[in-house]
Amino acid sequence: MTSVLYDAQGPRAKRRNVVYTVVFLLALAGLGWWVFTSLDDKGQLDWEKWKPFFGGTEAWSTYIWPGLQNTLKAAALAMLISLPLGAVLGIARLSDHAWVRIPVTIVVEFFRAIPVLVLMIFGLALFAQYTNVSSDDRPLYAVITGLVLYNASVLAEIVRAGILALPKGQGEAALAIGLRKNQVMRFILLPQAVTAMLPAIVSQLVVIVKDTALGGAVLTFPELLASVSPMSSYYGANTIASFTIVAVVYIAINFALTTFAGWLEKRLRRGKKSTGAVLPPEAVGAAESTGAAA
Repeated sequence: MTSVLYDAQGPRAKRRNVVYTVVFLLALAGLGWWVFTSLDDKGQLDWEKWKPFFGGTEAWSTYIWPGLQNTLKAAALAMLISLPLGAVLGIARLSDHAWVRIPVTIVVEFFRAIPVLVLMIFGLALFAQYTNVSSDDRPLYAVITGLVLYNASVLAEIVRAGILALPKGQGEAALAIGLRKNQVMRFILLPQAVTAMLPAIVSQLVVIVKDTALGGAVLTFPELLASVSPMSSYYGANTIASFTIVAVVYIAINFALTTFAGWLEKRLRRGKKSTGAVLPPEAVGAAESTGAAA
């Protein structure tokens, strides 16, 4: 018996896979035990090192929450600017006019090829030399600038690929009934492409949240990850505990983001479904008369 992707496993293959699974689980358990004992031997699992996070709110209110606020602020602003800008650039790359398509292609490929950290450093120097932004706000502006320039370019490619993935008949049929090109894009192509693009878009939004940490590492931006150093110093070198708590916070944020995206994708797909039933002529006439009366 075969499936679409591969031949069904025989008895020997099944036994071999069971053996591989058991060996892998044993190796994973051994690795976990080694990590646990190593941390325990060095005193990293002592309650005193974890007490600030579970025995009070000082660590959360003084270090974690202010850093998390800055992370969410930078990520939210970068998302709000990158999403529409990426959509505009992606659509512009599909333009029939070369004077629009070629410059936009150069811009997208240029910023997509530069590391986001370089863009942040460039933004910091730009705001320091040519603007009146205060030194306290420059790291935030530089982080947002770098994130927007890079991620808008990546999102532009996602939008372009999502639109090109649609069957050509969709646009051709819309043009055949008299719609203009901008109407075809707004009413026909983009609504269908959004559902297909959503997983890739959400993945890029997760990258935006994580890349805010680059500002803390290089530009002294007081984001979530940057709170680990002063926090671990204040509470007695509990670096492992501090990194673990911050990592859990990052996981919670990104999990919430992907969960919301999954719910939104299902809702969009469900909204596009129809019964597929063919209405009789009298039902169509009744619907038209009801609409005219309204």
